[in-house]
Amino acid sequence: MSSVARVRRAYFDCRYGQLHVHQAIPPGGGFDEAAPLLCIPGRLGSGRFFQSLLGPVGADRSIYAPDLPGCGESDGPAGAAGADQYALACIDLLDSLRQRQVDILAHAEGIDTAAAIEGLRPRSLVRRLACSAATPQSLSVVRSLKMEFRELSLDVAAGDPPYANASGAQVSEIIEFFGSVVKA
Repeated sequence: MSSVARVRRAYFDCRYGQLHVHQAIPPGGGFDEAAPLLCIPGRLGSGRFFQSLLGPVGADRSIYAPDLPGCGESDGPAGAAGADQYALACIDLLDSLRQRQVDILAHAEGIDTAAAIEGLRPRSLVRRLACSAATPQSLSVVRSLKMEFRELSLDVAAGDPPYANASGAQVSEIIEFFGSVVKA
């Protein structure tokens, strides 16, 4: 991993208005590198959760970490939002980017959103899934999807948000699972 991605923020249209996205763009532009990585946050819904991973993990692939609808700087649906609404917004994002296949890194409640994406586009959109802070129930759902997945045990310092101080070993574990320079 010799170079680091350019980290940016952007807005994309989705069915609920605008979706705010934290993104990493590889030095080569991100158009012909590895399958992109979609990072789905948990309960608080902010893509900023993955900020420290964007640069190093995005060295050879585009990464998108949206603020889920109604969270962070994203517009929300008129009513209550849950995993299905978040999944639809993520699919809108991926469709607008013309992504045919994607890897997903999901944290906590974001795992339910990842499962909903797979339910809406079974065996076609999601290539691999890695999850952290999974509950037994969410792990059961992921196992039922019959896709390649890995549960990550990322160290969290007391009081710090997960990934805030991601070590080289943790970043390497993520890169190793998703592979390097695998064409989408």
